[in-house]
Amino acid sequence: MRHAILNGCKRIVVKVGSHVVAAQTTGLNVQALKRVAKNVLEAKASGYEVVMVSSGAIVSGIKKLGLTSRSTSLPLKQAAAAVGQGHLIRAYDHAFEGAGQQVAQILLTNDDMMDRERFLNARHTITTLLKLGVIPIVNENDTVSVDEIKFGDNDTLAGMVANLIDAQLLIILSDVDGLFSEDPRHNPKASLIPTVHKVTPEIQKLATGTASVEGTGGMASKVEAAKRMSASGVPTVIINGKRAGSMSDVLAGKEVGTVFLAQKVRRTSRKHWIAFIRRTKGQLTLDDGAAKAVLQHGKSLLPAGVTSIDGEFDHGDAVSCTDRKGREIARGLVNYSSSALAQVKGLKTGAIKQVLGYKDYDEVIHRDNMVIM
Repeated sequence: MRHAILNGCKRIVVKVGSHVVAAQTTGLNVQALKRVAKNVLEAKASGYEVVMVSSGAIVSGIKKLGLTSRSTSLPLKQAAAAVGQGHLIRAYDHAFEGAGQQVAQILLTNDDMMDRERFLNARHTITTLLKLGVIPIVNENDTVSVDEIKFGDNDTLAGMVANLIDAQLLIILSDVDGLFSEDPRHNPKASLIPTVHKVTPEIQKLATGTASVEGTGGMASKVEAAKRMSASGVPTVIINGKRAGSMSDVLAGKEVGTVFLAQKVRRTSRKHWIAFIRRTKGQLTLDDGAAKAVLQHGKSLLPAGVTSIDGEFDHGDAVSCTDRKGREIARGLVNYSSSALAQVKGLKTGAIKQVLGYKDYDEVIHRDNMVIM
């Protein structure tokens, strides 16, 4: 099974957790960082294109600035990120330069991913770097990010980057061996789960967050990232990045860490963008007939099937579509604003022009701009 997920795999994203390369008391662990670089170089030498998503900037900055703990002050976090990001990329540059390997720094915010044009610009930049043989190292642009535009954690960012560049595998380097039946730090008898066929609510309950200063995610964010990747047809492997050779073992098909298998049907990059990256601005409630047409027959959403509207949105915004019981069944990009749709909801398509004075589209959401959730 492990060998099967590597078939046809050429492009991978490697997410490096803060715990793997840094600690609050000591800052960046240069030796650990060199170990990661060695693993990435081995993967590249084996023919893989590798994009890295690395944490550690804020922790490094905290140490460089002589702060004793991670402050809750946003300006202090941003200052630490500004100092630490330079230190982090310089350390990576030194780790790779002995092998003659060029690296590039890419800093992103959630806004870069939500805007389709900026999303594609980032995609073109990264793919061009890969063609030039450069290893891109991505991180969140914490110096300008605020709560409204933050990814939340680098596990989420890594999943988005994997989608951005059409990667075939996501490898998450953590400080534990994978997903366990219980938290191994609290119960030494907890058992490693080698394979997750589907991320169920039961699987998600096994994952816990973290309150450490080094990281913002924890296992919960890793499982959520794996769930999204699986839905888009991309497998994820969580391994212990502190163990030498763990990444090489993954690429050799060995049974290490926890692998989250991909669903059989892979979503296109654009469909994944609609489902998981573009933030929804509102919600449409569908009647039973429209819900059935969307779910079972692959139809577009027409105004006649919309019973209620929540939120304010414009043409082209993403909205959530729910059934009468409030269950989300789809997401999509709307062809009409909330104010216009409020006037034509429940009406036949032929009535749109009569009510609005214009009719740009027959559909509220065209099937090509819709993702079943």
